[in-house]
Amino acid sequence: MHLPLNRILQGDCIEILNSLPEKSVDLVFADPPYNLQLQNDLYRPNLSKVDAVNHKWDKFSSFAEYDTFTLNWLRAVRRIMKDTGTLWVIGSYHNIYRVGAIMQDLGFWILNDVIWIKVNPMPNFRGVRFTNAHETLLWAQKEKGAKYTFNHKAMKALNDDLQMRSDWVIPLAVGKERLKTNGTKTHPTQKPEALLYRIILSSTQLGDVILDPFFGSGTTGAVAKKLGRHFIGIEREKKYIKAAQKRIDAVTPVPAEAWELPEKRNRARVPFGALVENGWLKPGQKLHYVKGKREAVILANGHIKCGKLIGSIHKVASELSNAPANGWEMWMYAERGKLKPINELREKFRESQVKGQKP
Repeated sequence: MHLPLNRILQGDCIEILNSLPEKSVDLVFADPPYNLQLQNDLYRPNLSKVDAVNHKWDKFSSFAEYDTFTLNWLRAVRRIMKDTGTLWVIGSYHNIYRVGAIMQDLGFWILNDVIWIKVNPMPNFRGVRFTNAHETLLWAQKEKGAKYTFNHKAMKALNDDLQMRSDWVIPLAVGKERLKTNGTKTHPTQKPEALLYRIILSSTQLGDVILDPFFGSGTTGAVAKKLGRHFIGIEREKKYIKAAQKRIDAVTPVPAEAWELPEKRNRARVPFGALVENGWLKPGQKLHYVKGKREAVILANGHIKCGKLIGSIHKVASELSNAPANGWEMWMYAERGKLKPINELREKFRESQVKGQKP
């Protein structure tokens, strides 16, 4: 079965997840029912009614029923995730501790808990406890110790070149961003795009597949499209699907030149010898040192020879400069009469590996 990319699938999330190919998704963002257990209507001091979450999809008869539901959808999610994939789950004190325990029981390895601090939380109108001003996100990898995507430099850049912390101060979805139908909120728990922007930018690469099993108002899909990622949404309610699809259709992806550069640590390592054995450079071909008129000959084993110096591009460059050196930045090769940095050739080779091209 082919992945239904950039589509919203209507139906029960567990049934649909079980129909998707195994190990096919890079990232899952889940905003499951919180099981708020609201007993009565809530009113403001002026006696106007609060538009709270009191829908059928958020009601469970007991913690046991909620735990069974959580176990089933998490197990189904785990099956369709790649071994290198990660999972984000958001929740409140009503549910996140139960969800986290079940995640650990299933083998997920928690990487971070992130606190979303709401700039503009709803006040506690009854005055019987503290105002709930945050929600918790759990970020976990499928397999402990597996390689996973974390764009550390992108997060640092977003944060004025300081390391991104695990307390995120982001306002609720309000104003033009808030979807409304006939003057009322289309979905009671619509998440702000800024929150998904940070999640997707931090833990996916361009072209990755992001699945949201509780799609709701479509924030995940809208931000994924904006950032050049694919999405798969699962949602039961037709009214939410209609609103989400309209929202996503209106999104314009960012232009290609604005996409972030890949993180160095997440890119495939390319040894100099790979260029030689794949025919991008040839034994006997000359390399030109960037400082002065020194030349080196490429040897069949991927080393180079410059006078009496023999070794890797890095070792020979270090010897010539009498200092540590990155050989990729110190050698040029000739192409059609012009000298070009071998680092450019490495980038072309890297791209070719993704596309399956030959030199």
